[in-house]
Amino acid sequence: MKKSSKILLSLVVVIAALAVTYRMVNRAPSPDLPVHEQLLQVLEDGGCADCHTANPELPFYATMPLAKGLIAQHVKDGYAAFDIAPFIQALKEQTMPNEVDLAKVEQCISNGSMPMATYYLVHWGSSITDTKKEIALSDVKEIRAKYFPNPLAAPEFANEPVRPIPDSVAYNSQKAELGEMLYHDTRLSADGTISCATCHGIETGGVDNKRYSEGINGQLGGVNAPTVFNACFNFVQFWDGRAATLAEQAGGPPLNPVEMGCKSFDEIVERLSADEAFTAKFLSVYPEGLSMGTITNAIEEYEKTLLTPNSPFDRYLKGEKDAMTADQIEGYKLFKEYNCATCHAGVNMGGLTYELMGQRANYFEDRELTQKSGLTDGDNGRWAQTKIERDRYRFKTPTLRNVALTYPYYHDGSVSTLGEAISKMATYQVGRKISETESQKVESFLNALTGQYKGKNLTNKNDKQD
Repeated sequence: MKKSSKILLSLVVVIAALAVTYRMVNRAPSPDLPVHEQLLQVLEDGGCADCHTANPELPFYATMPLAKGLIAQHVKDGYAAFDIAPFIQALKEQTMPNEVDLAKVEQCISNGSMPMATYYLVHWGSSITDTKKEIALSDVKEIRAKYFPNPLAAPEFANEPVRPIPDSVAYNSQKAELGEMLYHDTRLSADGTISCATCHGIETGGVDNKRYSEGINGQLGGVNAPTVFNACFNFVQFWDGRAATLAEQAGGPPLNPVEMGCKSFDEIVERLSADEAFTAKFLSVYPEGLSMGTITNAIEEYEKTLLTPNSPFDRYLKGEKDAMTADQIEGYKLFKEYNCATCHAGVNMGGLTYELMGQRANYFEDRELTQKSGLTDGDNGRWAQTKIERDRYRFKTPTLRNVALTYPYYHDGSVSTLGEAISKMATYQVGRKISETESQKVESFLNALTGQYKGKNLTNKNDKQD
């Protein structure tokens, strides 16, 4: 046999062996497995935990000169973007996953962005074959349908990452009536000038449209006031998540020296107790009397009523085809293409996870250059509560519901227009430059998220001012 023929035959044998090996390590999950186990196998084969966990198991070559820097950067970026450990744990235990985690996994598999090419070149079994992709996406949809049912949506939209706002949630009407009174009562502040509604106005989209809210004695807070509308759908309250419930959140501002300035709830109880008519009404609902617990519980019950269903987008999801314009429908498609519907998933289109501000570019460095605004305590985000370095600059994602009314934007209130907010989100969170035409369509879609309150279209009285 000629030498060239031997070489050719050797190449054929090698290629055949590689092909067989590739097929063996890229076998799709068995259809007999439960969906949780199927999806888990795809993620484990894909090596997702190698970059998206706190303490990944690195390959033997991770310390080699050429690979060391690249792998270290991949791990750093991957973990900053998404800690997949809780999601994998939920799959193993077959329990409810986080809705945003589910959307992130779906998005990455759907668009083929993960695993990165540089990863599966050396880990053949990590590549997502067409069969794996089909199985994984089907599993995601089945898991979403099980844990996040969407009976309000039309069948074609029943498995969207975003769900319509319901008309109501369970609440106690008598307690809510008291809560509404307390929400607007300035006696919750030390000098009788500030109420909850001062910074979270019902007639101004649930915010005050100021960069930083003004508390007693003209003091300014350190972060932008988030909207109170639909807050019951958030998984925690405040930008840094320091309150687990609406009641716990309601107990914060009255004792904050910058906001309402009371030394304790005892002085609030004393002021309210002097009002005999109010006290009698309160005791008829709360026989145990006025206290921090009963006051904040009443406010919590009231805030459960602050829902804004029936936006054009909600009606569109429910099957009303002409509820949104063509530009708004196209804007929704772009919203998903730019991965916005991952972090801004669920009923509230946000409020379900903490996300890093500046995932793809350094937001704070650029803010310093353009606005001469250095870092503040408010910029620390979740780190202020956990002191875990990964949580620095990580914030609870804001709801996008009624976002056209809740300017200015971001935790620091530094962005005044929706168009600028969209452009910067594309840059800092997605790592893409969005065109003006696409930005306008996304903005048009976001305008379709303004809902109704008490059966009337929600408005912002500040928008009517010259």
